[in-house]
Amino acid sequence: MNSELITALKQALPKGSITENAPLKDYTSFRVGGPAALIIEPMDGGEVRAAVEVLSGFGLGFRVLGNGTNILALDGGVSEPVIHIGKNMSGLSRFDNCITAGAGTTLSALARFALENSLTGLEFAAGIPGNVGGGVIMNAGAYGGELKDVVEAVCFVGPDAKEYAVTGEEMEFGYRHSALMDSCCIVTAVTFRLRPGKKEEIQAKMQELSIRRREKQPLEYPSAGSTFKRPTGNFAGTLIENAGLKGYAVGGAEVSEKHAGFVINKNNACAADILAVIDHVQRTVYDKDGILLEPEVRIWGENK
Repeated sequence: MNSELITALKQALPKGSITENAPLKDYTSFRVGGPAALIIEPMDGGEVRAAVEVLSGFGLGFRVLGNGTNILALDGGVSEPVIHIGKNMSGLSRFDNCITAGAGTTLSALARFALENSLTGLEFAAGIPGNVGGGVIMNAGAYGGELKDVVEAVCFVGPDAKEYAVTGEEMEFGYRHSALMDSCCIVTAVTFRLRPGKKEEIQAKMQELSIRRREKQPLEYPSAGSTFKRPTGNFAGTLIENAGLKGYAVGGAEVSEKHAGFVINKNNACAADILAVIDHVQRTVYDKDGILLEPEVRIWGENK
């Protein structure tokens, strides 16, 4: 990376960190992926703006990474700088029935905070492994709940390095989609509007969903959760299982025997193994049922 760029970033982000040639396997839940040429970790919204401004001044684009729970980083890595919104930008506060969370806050921590404050509406999010910023951008959901149901407002930094705030309605949420999904906008904070509830009932619901997850999902292996989006009128896991693909493996990657909707890193897989399993599943299900499964995971970079 350009030494002038590194110097400019360090000056603009005195509290943040700049790491060169960082292995993406250390930042993603699949535990695979080659190096990112540069990972920038801001401490706050001001440093996010500063990072975008510096990169723009050098004529560079960037990628945005949260908890890495919905990313398949390929073995060749990525050449673009990566702005990582992690625990540096976490934090929670309550006002009336609203909770404001930093974008780097994990969804599980957000759900626990709602429980501690006897606020209901986020029970479904307790077991989702992502963070608030990434979760809102993709409208994360589980067990009949989606973040769109509780998002009041979203603050983000645009590609012009200016900060904006929009309402939940302006986010144009859809299934695993929002207005910010394919943009270069970086979420910095989100406010959620919840409802008063009874702590024991909220806790019981969270425990029930936790048990269901452990029983049905291969949580013991690295993965990115559900690998494919739910096709209209059907379920990806059902289609994959009916195609006889449970246990199908390439190298260390496998279609989970426990839940066919999950491709797992069972035994030191590389990204190419995982991608090969995804491709085979797509082709097999399409040949059998005429349905092209769309990956829910976002694929970054290039193969070696």
